[in-house]
Amino acid sequence: MGRFIVRRLLYMLAVILVVSVITFLLMHAVPGGPFTREKSLPEETIKILEKRYHLDQPLYVQYTSYLYAVFIPHFTTTPPNAALSSQDDFLLNVKIGSLWIRWMNFGPSYRSRGRTVNDIFRDNLPISAQLGVMSLIISILIGMPLGVMAALKQNTMLDYLGMGIAILGVSVPVIVLGPIFVWVFGITLKWLPPTGWAAKPPFFLGFLPSNLNWEFFQHALMPSFALGLGSSAVIARLTRASLLQTIREDYIRTARAKGLQERVIIVRHAMKNSMIPVVTILGPLFAALVTGTFVTELIFGIPGMGKYFVTSITNRDYPVIMGTILLYAVFLVLANLIVDIMYAYLDPRIRYD
Repeated sequence: MGRFIVRRLLYMLAVILVVSVITFLLMHAVPGGPFTREKSLPEETIKILEKRYHLDQPLYVQYTSYLYAVFIPHFTTTPPNAALSSQDDFLLNVKIGSLWIRWMNFGPSYRSRGRTVNDIFRDNLPISAQLGVMSLIISILIGMPLGVMAALKQNTMLDYLGMGIAILGVSVPVIVLGPIFVWVFGITLKWLPPTGWAAKPPFFLGFLPSNLNWEFFQHALMPSFALGLGSSAVIARLTRASLLQTIREDYIRTARAKGLQERVIIVRHAMKNSMIPVVTILGPLFAALVTGTFVTELIFGIPGMGKYFVTSITNRDYPVIMGTILLYAVFLVLANLIVDIMYAYLDPRIRYD
């Protein structure tokens, strides 16, 4: 297992490098630049700005400089609170003795003047992560029981009802479900706040809300359910199909023939083996929910990464685009690695060494 994890981490670096190359080339292939305006700036002003952000250099120099700033750790005795410029702002700062290890400098934002990409990540990415994690929990809590119920009560009203709800969840996107929730629960019934997010920086451990109080859950319920219902429908359908296949296997018939209780057969034998396809989809689903909450954030007025990523594309804010996509790639490959490790736990026949 250890060699497999090391091998996958090396593959992860290769994947992230390929993603960075493709993203970098596509950004610069789009007509226009970060300082292109509807009302054109003077040519001299554009040249000064390009020189300030090193955009006047050849593309390969810009790319290698970016890789060095992001991927190469820096060792210094200067504490992070002494940083005076965007060149000294690193996302990760770890102290070992008197030595500081500082890693991942995504550079300054071209449009959010006076702020670096890491400033945006510190203030807004934890909110997107909180929303994504809560949505994933809701997806699992709704989807798995619904799928199990539908499989155990196949071709009954409970099965049809559960799969009908699942099809409805897949068919209705967040852009439709979100405004309905706001109108019903936020405006008409006034049960929940229609917009906003209660957790504010600084965050506990860098990404967790400092106070898990009722106000936090009031703001989080509607967007989390709006984002999680679609995913719960996918999980429910996959759980049903996988469990139906598993309970028809020979070893389940043998367990029943030995006189084991049905509850023991389902929980101890069938459920564990039927979870492999479900766990497979949870990896990319986790990465998508944690970093792909942009539409939900815009509907519910949540100050996450959504508005920054969307506006960074239209504004050609290269560092924000690169940083957000690279973090999404990291989340995705790490989630898939965790899924592969869980395979060995769910099925002892799977071995990687």
